[in-house]
Amino acid sequence: MIILGTNSIKDTGYDVANSARFENSSSDYLNRTPSSASNRKTFTFSFWVKRTKLGTNDTIYNVRPDSNGANRLSFHSTTDTFRIALEPIGKYIFTTRKFRDVSAWYHIVAAFDTTQGTASDRVKIYINGVQEGSLVKGDGGAATYPDQDSDLDINTTNVINLGRDLETSSDFIDMYLAEFVFIDGQQLAPDQFGEFDEDSGIWKPIDVSGLTFGTNGFYLDFENSGSLGADVSGNGNNFTVNNLTAIDSVSDVPTNNFATLNPLIYSSASKTYSEGNTAISTSDSGNWCATQNNIGVSSGKWYMEIKITNKAYLFAVGVGFNPLDSNGSNVTAFINSTYLVGEDTGTYGWRDNGALPQGGTSISTYTTNDILMIALDMDNLKVYFGKNGTWENSGDPTSGATGTGSMGNLTAGEDYFFIVTPRNGSASVNFGSPAFAISSGNTDGNSYGNFEYAVPSGYYALNTKNLAEYG
Repeated sequence: MIILGTNSIKDTGYDVANSARFENSSSDYLNRTPSSASNRKTFTFSFWVKRTKLGTNDTIYNVRPDSNGANRLSFHSTTDTFRIALEPIGKYIFTTRKFRDVSAWYHIVAAFDTTQGTASDRVKIYINGVQEGSLVKGDGGAATYPDQDSDLDINTTNVINLGRDLETSSDFIDMYLAEFVFIDGQQLAPDQFGEFDEDSGIWKPIDVSGLTFGTNGFYLDFENSGSLGADVSGNGNNFTVNNLTAIDSVSDVPTNNFATLNPLIYSSASKTYSEGNTAISTSDSGNWCATQNNIGVSSGKWYMEIKITNKAYLFAVGVGFNPLDSNGSNVTAFINSTYLVGEDTGTYGWRDNGALPQGGTSISTYTTNDILMIALDMDNLKVYFGKNGTWENSGDPTSGATGTGSMGNLTAGEDYFFIVTPRNGSASVNFGSPAFAISSGNTDGNSYGNFEYAVPSGYYALNTKNLAEYG
């Protein structure tokens, strides 16, 4: 399932330029030690997050003053709820809402003011512009709030970690973060950070650069790929960058949500998703390890690239109906890891040996480090395959209804997905926000995406702004 990213209905207003892609396996995190303490009673966090894994202890913000525990903002590993833990004073506030949509951007505001007389006013949580009214301790009991006028360990001179849990020092987050703001000295409502779109009603970001950030306040916009910890609030409260690199500053953002692979699709073969769900790997040589992207299309023209990072055994790529939405035998095959794209009705695939499982004359073989191209024309129901800048079968994706070099005639009225099927191998997909280095840098006609090869005229990166216009 895909939830359209904010501001995807109407291309007006404030646009977020970049997010930061954090990866557990790369030990990505940011840290900073404030030079002085500031207001320890009143402050506000605001950030946008797109999760990429579930069932993990994703600690977004962490301060650990001593062995008595940490102050953390995180997702809980067993419930996938959002929590605020103030461990040194034994206070816990959990949402009952579960954050399990890995295709969606969420906006979270955590606003503190321990001077408030009413306990529940001392810590407020807002999700997508709406205050969470049902907060618990975590074990089903009532949430526990700080005592009035408590000094918290947030906003002290203890080291701050974004993306790492200091309790273990080995737990790192898997997610995208955007527009990370800390306001020192004010308990703010979400309307200072976002607004409801007047046409769609979707919650979307607004420009926060004019806010008063306070002494230890900061604003991370992740636009400086050479310094992802740069504070643009004007305070100069910069973070040290650990293991994040320029390629982790990406264009998948709350105002333009890019397609990724869908890790929620079950199959019995073991597989690992990484790099913000833009990479897949498997060591299983006995089964096809099928996966697909999370946005289906029934109209428009769409372009993507696949870099084969390890062709240890067999591989297949292509397009097809969503197997989990059909009533055919491919549903069982997909789940049981015998699914080979191209073998089932409505799918068209390309094997590493050049074979086209749905029939037809073989085309080029491919192997490790090759970059494959797929152009999906849902307006004329055609699909084209290419490799390293050349379209196979003398294909011309701009030939329209003629379908010069097309690999198949698609079925009208179906939602098609891009499918990657390794067998003991790995690949990195590029829907416009790649996790692999691009040497040339091509965009679509709307200037979206970052591709190795030229996007055919009339084709677009698969993101929510393009979907709003062409999908």
